[in-house]
Amino acid sequence: MRKALLAFVVLMLLSPTAAPARVRPPVVVELFTAQGCSSCLKANTLVSELAERPDVLALTFGVDYWDYLGWPDTYARPEFTERQRAYARKLALREVYTPQVVVDGQAQASGVRGDRVEALVTAALRTPTNPPDMLFMGTRRVAVGSGPVPRGGAEVWLIRYDPREQEVTPKRGDNRGQTLVQRNVVREVVRLGGWRGKPTAYRIPATEIEGLSTAILVQAAKGGRIIAVLLR
Repeated sequence: MRKALLAFVVLMLLSPTAAPARVRPPVVVELFTAQGCSSCLKANTLVSELAERPDVLALTFGVDYWDYLGWPDTYARPEFTERQRAYARKLALREVYTPQVVVDGQAQASGVRGDRVEALVTAALRTPTNPPDMLFMGTRRVAVGSGPVPRGGAEVWLIRYDPREQEVTPKRGDNRGQTLVQRNVVREVVRLGGWRGKPTAYRIPATEIEGLSTAILVQAAKGGRIIAVLLR
């Protein structure tokens, strides 16, 4: 059964009538923020603006290490904080911080430096890419085709996010009484498996949260550069 599925994947990804023309994936802009972070409001606005661009996938990750200040972030999860820590290790940063923006897994800047973030996005759009073909196989599987693999291998990640604006008014902490508006708030991050450059199918787990959009990322292992993006 598994061999038959993989054969089907190969045929789908190599067929000229099935495989779409390769275009540059959107630049992935990841904001690591916290509802208790007083300097994060400006970064939230920046990401909301970037979310309107068709050439950018802007994602908002709530982190939990500021919860002790008095307001537990309503969307933070430990795995989001660990994703940020993986970037810190890869980018040789001494520590994590908010608001931090990571662009395509390769460069980072403070979320209050809109000019710097815009420059990183522009540079990423000019960077040549060679992503593998990707496609959803129904609602429960995704296929990744063949392509060059970075040293150390790559991973396939499922990210589910809410494309609607989310308004939160903290009752305690530095942002007490202020209404925070966030876009593309990430609700789930799941590692689907490794990718070694050969056509592979991955199972997509179900979710109990309604109204979420889905992004599949192919990314160099342990917080490396983002190679390919598939959206639904």
